[in-house]
Amino acid sequence: MAERMTVPSDVPVAEFLAGVEPARRREDALVLDQLFREVTGWQPVIWGASMVGYGRYAYTYASGHSGQSLATGFAPRKAKMVVYIMPGYTDYSAILSRLGPHKLGKSCLYPGALSKVDLDVLAELIRAGLRDLAGHWPVEAS
Repeated sequence: MAERMTVPSDVPVAEFLAGVEPARRREDALVLDQLFREVTGWQPVIWGASMVGYGRYAYTYASGHSGQSLATGFAPRKAKMVVYIMPGYTDYSAILSRLGPHKLGKSCLYPGALSKVDLDVLAELIRAGLRDLAGHWPVEAS
């Protein structure tokens, strides 16, 4: 079986964030880091090569497949910012309608320019996603 690529690493978060390019993406990443710390109360951990995660959860599917993953977080990709807040169990359209420009993936959110996103609504979305996730799997601090 292939080894999972998305596992917690020992890379210091401050060092990772300082290296994010371009500069605008780095500035947005610092804003998101502060927001996630305030909302979750957890210290971040780098997962894989580029995901800043807050909290973790362990899962076991009916198929027997099991593992662990970050509970919430973001990845400051060069092309787009990716926010991991929705485990895919609940419809968050009422909250998302107030967020600002964004696109959705299966369990991730691609916000437009962070300056156009309502950070209070994003905080609400993070809390809602964590509540929902905790209803399915035990969530703990990272």
